[in-house]
Amino acid sequence: MKTFKYFYTLLLVVLLLPFTACESTDDGSYVAPITVYEKINGDWKITSLKQVDEIAKSNSQSPSEMTLTGQFDFSTFSISLDVDADKEPTTYKVGGSAPQFFPSEGYWALDYSFHNTDGSPNIINLFSDAARTTAIGELYVTSIPGSNRTMELRFTRKSKGVAFVSYVYQLSPLNESNE
Repeated sequence: MKTFKYFYTLLLVVLLLPFTACESTDDGSYVAPITVYEKINGDWKITSLKQVDEIAKSNSQSPSEMTLTGQFDFSTFSISLDVDADKEPTTYKVGGSAPQFFPSEGYWALDYSFHNTDGSPNIINLFSDAARTTAIGELYVTSIPGSNRTMELRFTRKSKGVAFVSYVYQLSPLNESNE
């Protein structure tokens, strides 16, 4: 009796097995991953600018930070990060009448096209030539736009490899068409 029971169970499994896997799942077509270029390209205006005294900060001295937004015409600062049709970087241009901490125009490229998995900021390398052979500066992208359409850039001045002052730019889209 037990053998008939096992036989019928096995027969039932064999007969039903082909009907369980008849539906294939459509995974859709391939879509390239979103790059950091797609998130930061476009025209950006300043919402705030903070100067950080890196030496005072490392020595726990106060004040180590100072807001510069309303001073020296920094409220007019804007930056355009242009990309081509393939979302590859081309040129950048700084607008406004704020003092220049880095060159006001040139070419740009990221050190890595995607978010860094170790949590370190992406670096925007600034170049004077289209071939991107002559570096003229670098900006750290410390906050990448996502659901919150703001970006934070950090420009750090160094002497003999030691950072002594940083400028932290909080930026928002010049218009909401940035994608």
